[in-house]
Amino acid sequence: MLTGVTVVDFSRHLPGPICTMRLADLGAEVIEVEAFREDEHASAVFPSPSAARETGAFSLRSHRNHKSISLNLRTDEGKALAFALARQADVVVESYRPGVMRHLGLDYDRLWAAHPAVIYCSVTGYGQSGEMHQLGGHDLNVQAVSGFLSLLRDASGKPVLADIPLSDYALGLYASEQICAALVQRARTGRGAYLDVAAADLLAAWVGLQAIFTACQATASTNQSKKGLLAHQVFETADGQYVALAAVEERYWLSFCRAVGRADWEAYHRGTIAEHPEVWEELKALFLSRTQAEWNELGSEVDCCLTAVEEMENWSNIRYVSEREIAYTLPFLDKREPTGAAKSSRPGASDRKAPPWHADCTAELLRRKLNITDEGLRKLKRQGVIPESSV
Repeated sequence: MLTGVTVVDFSRHLPGPICTMRLADLGAEVIEVEAFREDEHASAVFPSPSAARETGAFSLRSHRNHKSISLNLRTDEGKALAFALARQADVVVESYRPGVMRHLGLDYDRLWAAHPAVIYCSVTGYGQSGEMHQLGGHDLNVQAVSGFLSLLRDASGKPVLADIPLSDYALGLYASEQICAALVQRARTGRGAYLDVAAADLLAAWVGLQAIFTACQATASTNQSKKGLLAHQVFETADGQYVALAAVEERYWLSFCRAVGRADWEAYHRGTIAEHPEVWEELKALFLSRTQAEWNELGSEVDCCLTAVEEMENWSNIRYVSEREIAYTLPFLDKREPTGAAKSSRPGASDRKAPPWHADCTAELLRRKLNITDEGLRKLKRQGVIPESSV
């Protein structure tokens, strides 16, 4: 869908590369500019398969289909080459603190003067304005600032830290959406765009509906929280595993109650743990009477929103992940061939190969994009503008 679109990516950490990875998956050519210093022995080197499991997971997850070019942005020559690449691009993505790209001479205003059709996306935690825009921050800070973290609490009321960086992934997806919309606008008008995309903006917007519910909690009928519902809980099973029941619609709850032979529970569709503690204890005991696999089988046979809580240790062999061929895009995961019901029926699925996750193309890109000769490449190497390993 984005074949012919060129993206120059100056971003770091997770959200920016997730954004450009999605654009690459849609067909765009993504050129990732990796900054290096002359006193470093080589450009950013990604870990070996064994080390990747511990140290390189974020990079391996988010750099799929990227073409890397290593430039020393501390040199005037390196900055000039980066600007020349950006000037040819349809899209530029960066995730530095506000002001850094201006310091490098790669900011939107300067690039727009030479290339008015460019779509320039700045991906940050707190945006380009406001009191917090210059502050450092990570996913946890964004969740906290936006109000999102206050909605994730354990039984004692303490906010819970999720293992997955929710705002980082969400921001990457949101940024790619904004870029695609800007490309549509440019196709219609010929105008480029500057996109100020902030993680805290996104999560704050997500929790807006919950803020309305919270403000209206004085009226019991408007309290839409599902946390205390009997029909919307995680239950432990006989083998120490867990299943999730999310029968919030009445028809799902009725299907569940009838499947387990408890017609007497049907009236408790909107019942809460606080209101019916005896039913809560009976539910917990019921789920402890069967294994996770047995409950998962029931959930497959009866349409009642009952699913297993799958564990990370076997992630690539989870039935859904296997059937939808999700794991094949990730390097260094166990690719054991699924069998039986888990094997995909999609034509040619077994012949699919994982896309390249990262390729150092410094010399190739400089030759093809900027017409740099072999002698020019050797000169850039001597000047410390590109790493020795690139020539």
